[in-house]
Amino acid sequence: QVQLVESGGGSVQAGGSLRLYCAAYGDTYSIDCMGWFRQAPGKEREGVATIDSGGTTTYADSVKGRFTISRNNHQNLYLQMNSVKPEDTAMYYCAATYLRDCNLGQGLFGYWGQGTQVTVAS
Repeated sequence: QVQLVESGGGSVQAGGSLRLYCAAYGDTYSIDCMGWFRQAPGKEREGVATIDSGGTTTYADSVKGRFTISRNNHQNLYLQMNSVKPEDTAMYYCAATYLRDCNLGQGLFGYWGQGTQVTVAS
């Protein structure tokens, strides 16, 4: 079992930066792919970025060039958010899977955190 705990959310002005952090606990050694997802009010949850154990990353088109996902070992995941926009406002979730497939498909991920809120003011 794996537990995921996010932090780092908050309020920021448009054009600013924010760094999200996800700590993984439990049977983390077998984790392969980790990712960030988000859900805005009234919208479905969507993939933001993923990274596999080899460091290969995938980004949603809406965040390419602005967000950077990174990880160190199997326990810590980060999302650096630069040049944020009001449309980035959402609850951000950390997710992990033992599967080697790594993409923005939510069905791959069996472990989810409780989320951290990001609000971008215009």
